[in-house]
Amino acid sequence: MPIDEILLEAEDKMRKAVEHLKAGLRTLRTGRASAGLIEHLKVDYYGSPTELRQLAAITVPDTLMILIKPYDPGSVHDIAKSIQASELGITPMVEGKVIRLAIPPLSEERRKQLAQQVKEQTEEAKVALRNLRRDAIKHIDAEEKAKALGKDDARKARDDATDLVHNYEKQLGEALKLKTDEIMEV
Repeated sequence: MPIDEILLEAEDKMRKAVEHLKAGLRTLRTGRASAGLIEHLKVDYYGSPTELRQLAAITVPDTLMILIKPYDPGSVHDIAKSIQASELGITPMVEGKVIRLAIPPLSEERRKQLAQQVKEQTEEAKVALRNLRRDAIKHIDAEEKAKALGKDDARKARDDATDLVHNYEKQLGEALKLKTDEIMEV
């Protein structure tokens, strides 16, 4: 396999690992209302699990309230039931054809726990990046051993794989800082 292919494959997987972490962080409750908190929630809609964002308009009228307006008013109770059953710990208030979610403020202790949780998730993502680099280097070493690559080319490819990891670790660090700041903001 050519070096470019090995590095492109590694980079693609690293990008997906970073995107996966960012998507996970969006669903983490921070004490501030955010549509990302519930938009991926699955609702049993006529027997099939459907994402909430496909069933309703989700708005954030203020920092402590999420307003859900279902496109089909008959699905209000299904949506409320799914929110109640989720791990959010928020009780939905059904008001006619809309659902209100009041986001309670977080205690200082809970903020610290969430910040620690974000840090652990980021570390797991960093481990995933390093594993991807290791796999890419294994492929490069195999190509070098098969005499498909020269020593200089193999060394440069290994350096490129390491540079990729550093670039994506930097992105993870930025995501960690943003989310931690958001959580600790009072």
